[in-house]
Amino acid sequence: MTKMEFLEGLRKALGNDLDRATVQENVNYYDGYISDEVSKGKTEEEVTAELGDPWVIAQTVIDAEEAKRGMSKDGSAYTSSGSVYSDSVYGDGGDYTKEDYASQNQEYQTHVHAFGFDTWWKKLLLVLGIIGIIVLVVSIVGGIISLLAPILIPLVIIMLIIRLIGGSGRRW
Repeated sequence: MTKMEFLEGLRKALGNDLDRATVQENVNYYDGYISDEVSKGKTEEEVTAELGDPWVIAQTVIDAEEAKRGMSKDGSAYTSSGSVYSDSVYGDGGDYTKEDYASQNQEYQTHVHAFGFDTWWKKLLLVLGIIGIIVLVVSIVGGIISLLAPILIPLVIIMLIIRLIGGSGRRW
């Protein structure tokens, strides 16, 4: 795979879930990385083969961005420079190591990937799923009615005839 094919694949994979600035930042990073490796004597194909599938890289970047957004939602913040973390939840304002942060915030360490409806294809998938469920329910009800109709229709006709005959005999 050439450098341009790799970068285009990465751009497509990131474009569905991330904003343009983040996509461009990551594409620029990998463009520079590939260029650096090529200047060291490797071919574009060797470098892209070492990097692997751009879709896998894109998923890693997307997960990292979601985790970054998740950290800002719960009120805690950390700096990636070094291993010093700061947490406004505990109110101490002090700095402590990554291990201290992990031990005090164990419930925040599990990564749960929630399915959000923030892109057009996810919304389309939801609508198609709902339509599919409605069609399934209608077809099941229709199937039950078509199975019972040959039995129920004659039964109802017989009951109506008996009621008409039985009802008219009481009047005399």
